[in-house]
Amino acid sequence: MQDVVEKVYEQVVTRNRGEVEFHQAVHEVLESLGPVIAKHPHYAEGALLERIVEPERQIMFRVPWVDDAGQVHVNRGFRIEFNSALGPYKGGLRFHPSVNAGIIKFLGFEQIFKNALTAQGIGGGKGGSDFDPHGRSDAEVMRFCQSFMTELARHIGPSTDVPAGDIGVGGREIGYMFGQYKRLRNSYDAGVLTGKGLAWGGSLVRTEATGYGTVLFAQSMLATKGESLEGKKVLVSGAGNVAIYAIEKAQQLGATPITFSDSSGYVVDEAGVDLELLKQVKEVERGRVADYVERRPGARLVTGGSVWDVPGDVALPCATQNELNGDAAATLLRGGCGVVSEGANMPSTPEAVEAFQKAGILFGPGKAANAGGVATSALEMEQNAGRTRWDFATAEAKLTGIMADIHDSCVAAAEEYGRPGDYVLGANAAGFTRVADVMIAHGIV
Repeated sequence: MQDVVEKVYEQVVTRNRGEVEFHQAVHEVLESLGPVIAKHPHYAEGALLERIVEPERQIMFRVPWVDDAGQVHVNRGFRIEFNSALGPYKGGLRFHPSVNAGIIKFLGFEQIFKNALTAQGIGGGKGGSDFDPHGRSDAEVMRFCQSFMTELARHIGPSTDVPAGDIGVGGREIGYMFGQYKRLRNSYDAGVLTGKGLAWGGSLVRTEATGYGTVLFAQSMLATKGESLEGKKVLVSGAGNVAIYAIEKAQQLGATPITFSDSSGYVVDEAGVDLELLKQVKEVERGRVADYVERRPGARLVTGGSVWDVPGDVALPCATQNELNGDAAATLLRGGCGVVSEGANMPSTPEAVEAFQKAGILFGPGKAANAGGVATSALEMEQNAGRTRWDFATAEAKLTGIMADIHDSCVAAAEEYGRPGDYVLGANAAGFTRVADVMIAHGIV
């Protein structure tokens, strides 16, 4: 059966030349499926594997917009509607200069299995643009978002495709896009976007969800060893929503986060991150991590090397894909790290994952560990559909339950296929079988 898997992967590489992140994501999933297909050979029939690696729809469009000086710019917009077996396409929009078709395809492919693990009835999709909102005025961001949504609006809807935010897309951007969607469609479809403001259909805990979920997954992994986060020194990369709220939840559970980072470097604060100051700098002022150091005695900014050079017990990579390579993994292990829970999408390279697994540490892959964000987006959709709103405690309790179920599904699948404790296999096998069973039920579509 391994020959079948290898043939599908070779076809993916041939058909999607140069899309290395997509190749990496597909290889990571297919590599895990050998034991699954050996036990259930019907999953290799009807070209199911070939279908699951091919997006149902790929949309690319130009996005013209005008800056404050009257200069016209043209960016590219993307939406990959990858798999709708379990429900409407669901996945974020990323605005960043690195965005291209291959990046969006990799993210959309990951989203299929992540969404399946939540058991929330949502399919997999992703989108975005190579537009960079950093340094742009609110008016410029608004004009870009309106132009972007002018094209995207015809492809999305509450029962078709429900985008959310990702890197570069927060409440401001979601607001501008929703306003344009409402104007174009003459319809207040609150469920068409998630990550909305609380006054117009948003959900409490959505902002915190990905970071919280990543830490909750780490806590569940530790519990299998009779341990907890209490007293652990935690390393966090990134300084966006995921990183900030991973820090918050880690502190709530008794850990001491001591790092965070952005493109200018990383901060080490051995006394423990001052969360309120970090929120002020990043969320209110939209500043850089250096601004934190200027106002925090004892904190230091490091502009060379890697955040993973710092010794710690738990690592939470919360920045971007492939930020943690094999060398960094070796450094982390030498520094005493025993737990890695991925807050970003595919932040660890294959070499890093191999190093963690060989060392026998607890490793939570992103499609499981960072599923809290999309899970709470689905909870937002549920509230929109019922025209209701839950309080913070209710939404957080639902998130906590979902993350516990995801963890337990991964553990059960790993045991079923003969690799106890292998969360990579567990996440891929559990997510794949949920999607594959429904694809089979729906026929050749």
